[in-house]
Amino acid sequence: MRHVLVMVLSSVLFLGNAQAEVHEVKMLNRGETGSMVFEPDYLAIQPGDSVKFIATHKSHNAASIIELMPENTPAFKGKINEELEVKFDTSGFYGIQCTPHFSMGMIMVIKVGDDEVLPNAFRTYKAPGKSHERLQNIITNHNL
Repeated sequence: MRHVLVMVLSSVLFLGNAQAEVHEVKMLNRGETGSMVFEPDYLAIQPGDSVKFIATHKSHNAASIIELMPENTPAFKGKINEELEVKFDTSGFYGIQCTPHFSMGMIMVIKVGDDEVLPNAFRTYKAPGKSHERLQNIITNHNL
């Protein structure tokens, strides 16, 4: 009987972990929406999922935008030219930037969980240069 209980618990734990997904985001010099972009520029994922940021072209990284993250969530910053995988456990909306190309418009949004209301900080945030316009386009194009 004990052996069966261990097997059942192991199966439940395995299935719980199997549901988490890894989503890929390419960091590009040029993509469908222009130059210096994340592709895709918007993801909707579930808590426990990970995002793998792939340095498809040189000189890119992925980093959180502190002002556009759920409270009490640790920030992250990848190294230039390196792939980075980040697990998102906390529900909410996250703003992501490429540090060297932020003012050139390299920004994206990740929605984690079932939150439907975009925090006002995303609408009022003054991103530098072209990122401000691109952020507003992401909000509009994805009905956030």
